[in-house]
Amino acid sequence: MWRYYHPMSARSSTQIPHWRNRARAAAGLLLILLAGCAQLRVAPQGPAEAIKPHFDAVPGQDAATIAKLRAAPAPVEPEVSQGTTTAGDEQALIGRGYVRIGNGYDAAGGSRAREWAIEQGRSVGADKVLLYEPTPENALVAAYFVHYRLPFGARFRSLTADEERTLGAGGVQIGEVVRGTPAADANLQTGDFVLKFNGKAIANRAEFQQLLSDNVGKRVTLTINRGGVTMDRLVRLGALAASSTEAHK
Repeated sequence: MWRYYHPMSARSSTQIPHWRNRARAAAGLLLILLAGCAQLRVAPQGPAEAIKPHFDAVPGQDAATIAKLRAAPAPVEPEVSQGTTTAGDEQALIGRGYVRIGNGYDAAGGSRAREWAIEQGRSVGADKVLLYEPTPENALVAAYFVHYRLPFGARFRSLTADEERTLGAGGVQIGEVVRGTPAADANLQTGDFVLKFNGKAIANRAEFQQLLSDNVGKRVTLTINRGGVTMDRLVRLGALAASSTEAHK
């Protein structure tokens, strides 16, 4: 999975690999995710289960994690709309800071299927519920999204060996940058190479991730290389919802 506070894969920043959702439940975790083009799936079921509506949570997106990372309290009513394609809709919402927390399935359909899908959205605290056309397995498919607070707001990956030789240093390369996030406000751009964090050389993506996690809510200086030109960018990292005192600095 591509993650917004976690690294990209070692592929080119123009590609989108499959992503994994692994939220951590500590205030210093700094994840987010966000991101990738995971497909909605249908788990194998027995005959009795097949006709019963069910919610399939994304691994790691438990209630405590969602509460800690969401950008605002859960709405009284989620925004409900008709989806187009699961992958395309998810990618578009990722770019706006939304994370898919689960999927809903109703094999039987009928007049109450939509009501069930919306009620499930209220139950899990979804900000958005997208409804999709029937599939061979289900008469109704729904995807549930929550708007997350993104402490950094960009994907990143480790450098390749060739990139390290060219730059003469380790570091990470920035992938997609989400608008309205600290990374975007600092004018970080896709393709930038981040070489230093507060003047300290960065070895790889794991170290960069840890440095971000250790500096939640603080202003930090990133030394980047953009098109062969080295420059500094001041980034004010966001705070997680649990760190309310940091969030208002």
